Amino acid sequence: MKARYQFRFYPTDQQRVSLSQLFGCVRVVWNDALALCKQSEKLPSNNDLQKLVLTQAKKTERRGWLADVSSTALQQSVADLGVAYKNFFNSLKGKRKGTAVATTGGTPATRCLKKVGSPKFKKRTNQQSARLTISGFSIKGDEVYLAKIGNIKPIWSRHLPSAPSSVTVIKDCANRYFLSFVVEVQSVDIEAKNQSIGIDLGIKTFAVMSNGEKATSPNYSKLDKRIRRKQRKLARQQKDSKRRNKTRIQIAKLHNRLADTRKDFLHKLSTKVVSENETIVLEDLNVSGMVKNRKLARVISLQGWREFRTFCEAKSEKLGRTFRVISRWEPTSQICFDCGFKWGKLDLKVRSILCLNCGVEQDRDENAAKNIVKVGIGHCHDSKWTHREGKTGLPAHLNEASRITDPLGR
Repeated sequence: MKARYQFRFYPTDQQRVSLSQLFGCVRVVWNDALALCKQSEKLPSNNDLQKLVLTQAKKTERRGWLADVSSTALQQSVADLGVAYKNFFNSLKGKRKGTAVATTGGTPATRCLKKVGSPKFKKRTNQQSARLTISGFSIKGDEVYLAKIGNIKPIWSRHLPSAPSSVTVIKDCANRYFLSFVVEVQSVDIEAKNQSIGIDLGIKTFAVMSNGEKATSPNYSKLDKRIRRKQRKLARQQKDSKRRNKTRIQIAKLHNRLADTRKDFLHKLSTKVVSENETIVLEDLNVSGMVKNRKLARVISLQGWREFRTFCEAKSEKLGRTFRVISRWEPTSQICFDCGFKWGKLDLKVRSILCLNCGVEQDRDENAAKNIVKVGIGHCHDSKWTHREGKTGLPAHLNEASRITDPLGR
């Protein structure tokens, strides 16, 4: 399997100028090729696009400066546009690579991911990148040679497991520079401590495990307030002014701090979960529908539930673990794990539940996590309740002290 290894580097003043020229040429080639695709009735092939926006364009006075940078990065820009269009068309047909699989009672049910939009024109103020294949770079000791850029010395935080097949030079919105290598990694055989685990994701407590462990996410509120204050300031400033550009970079730096804090937490938690358990079961959450609640949209967006799922899935493949996702329609928070009694829907304020059938009082999220792992390993909810003759009870309310305890706010 392939993985990305990213390292930060600090270019010299001359290298900054060369990289800025490289990013500009890649951006222009992408925009020229995209404009031709939008004007033509039939999508041109990559070879035709390269002849028009590279070979013939370099001979003109208007685009003659494209010859000053590496041709490998320009060719990859056209190739990346072809991949973007391919993903867009596959998304329209419902067969885009990466289709999620949700299991209900052991039966797989395929569900397409969110549709991909059509390729867009690149802007100068957004993140800039240029991809080089093996012919455009080489690693010599602690330095990386980039064609027509020179030797760059990144901060090697870890060793590359194999020779990289390509490298992407990235400049983010906060003017940070990175080298992202694509390498081939082998599966690692690490013995798991536990057989299976179910994880219920939430807001106040990020993850509640079926074994009783809980993980609380960092507090993002202070950084989020600073970002919102800076965004209000940005909205009042004149466009294309130096002060507005300065504020834009400050906002980008705050966004990076928040994203780095979240990514560090998610990486550590996902590594711990995958390395200690043989089977990891998550619930398929409708995040796009949940963020329509204006009171919880910002808090939900800051949690990074989808990113955590992606990390767990990738690390499970690397360590040879079994990763499963159950259907979002499974009533994991409406059924008692011990006896299978169904009490119905509960308000979000209800955090602890007393079962009327077996008399066991348990935490709501921990009960849901146990039901998630139960469904994920192939059991149904009503395995202990199939011979019950009566009907399930009505949905519980806050004023029913005999059924619900500890109504804490979420």
